[in-house]
Amino acid sequence: MKIAIMSDTHDHLRNLQQALDLLRDEGITTILHCGDVCGPKIIHALAGFQVWIAEGNMDRRAEQMREAAKETLGYTPLAWIHRPTLDGYALAMIHGDNEEVLSNLITSGEYAYVFHGHTHRRRDERFGHTRIINPGALGGTRRQSRSFCILDLETGEARFFEVER
Repeated sequence: MKIAIMSDTHDHLRNLQQALDLLRDEGITTILHCGDVCGPKIIHALAGFQVWIAEGNMDRRAEQMREAAKETLGYTPLAWIHRPTLDGYALAMIHGDNEEVLSNLITSGEYAYVFHGHTHRRRDERFGHTRIINPGALGGTRRQSRSFCILDLETGEARFFEVER
């Protein structure tokens, strides 16, 4: 099973659309978004995908986002922490602005993968048997290139993709 990992869209619809076009081309339908979506227009763009969204520190319009999700997706995918099991792998996803909670998820030994955002910097490393991935950011004002990640849960291959600004 291949999944997309995104974060820190910061309402940047054009960058998100580039990423979604690639996901459609690859036949990927599951997206884990690590927060800082920022507004309902991003939620509307995610129609047709199975989505989980970690609430980020910049997601100040969470109620509007929940309403948009219910209307567009038929469910509300927002939570502070998600702990899904996909393809037999225990996952945890959080925005990452609370470093203590992020560290506890990573060091707990309970998860095959922990996904987070917040720093806008790509990360792919291991702590024990837990793999930590930060896909980078699709938006924001920081200088880093804009990126997201596709992870093949079966093979463990993680590919980072940059989108054009």
